[in-house]
Amino acid sequence: MATVFKRTEMLVDVPQHYCPGCTHGIAHRLVAESLDELGVGGRSVGVAPVGCAVFAYNYFNCDMHEAAHGRAPAVATGIKRVLPDNIVFTYQGDGDLASIGTAEIVHAAARNENITVIFINNAIYGMTGGQMAPTTLPNQVTTTSPYGRDASHCGMPLKISEMLSTLDGTYYIERAALNTVKNIKNAKKAVKKAFQNQVENKGFSLVELLSTCPTNWGMTPIEALKWVDDNMIPYYPLGVYKDRGEGELK
Repeated sequence: MATVFKRTEMLVDVPQHYCPGCTHGIAHRLVAESLDELGVGGRSVGVAPVGCAVFAYNYFNCDMHEAAHGRAPAVATGIKRVLPDNIVFTYQGDGDLASIGTAEIVHAAARNENITVIFINNAIYGMTGGQMAPTTLPNQVTTTSPYGRDASHCGMPLKISEMLSTLDGTYYIERAALNTVKNIKNAKKAVKKAFQNQVENKGFSLVELLSTCPTNWGMTPIEALKWVDDNMIPYYPLGVYKDRGEGELK
């Protein structure tokens, strides 16, 4: 009988620590499948963040390097420059990439470093207790904004894909979501394309994935999936924001 579905060899067969309903596991699968399908798993190096995905090195079946909080793009730059034939990626949350790591991601993109960045945006600090993040929506309730994010006091959320797409150095930027089958399929295409760009030495690629955090949002997993549709996608529209190969800029 033909095999129609199996575990990708780029994921280690161990239980993951993520909360029920969290879509980090889906994101891991998309990254692992892409590396597997491109045949580059044996020469891939991932850089794990500080945050909910801090233990990513336990799950990906490739060489992994831990980085200080927010410094994954700098670490990935060093690895890629020393080992240019390796496929190097960072896997970062919004608190890691869009807060303490803002300078690192901006300058890596501006230099068009030939790395792939997987950016998980769940609009909150997940690991440390649900505090307001740079991506927290206006009026969104968190543990540090119990009355909702007040933009007049805290400023507006950072739109990372839009911001990085304005830099001349970036090659490919796309935002996708992990809340429906259709969106997950589109996310897989985006992630695989980002890695293919690196294989072809095209430069800096980032895929932003809108993700859920049922625990810190105070929702059931099903409610959280709907919240992405109703609240996150209207504020963070999906699509390609830059693709120098296609000449597209949204």
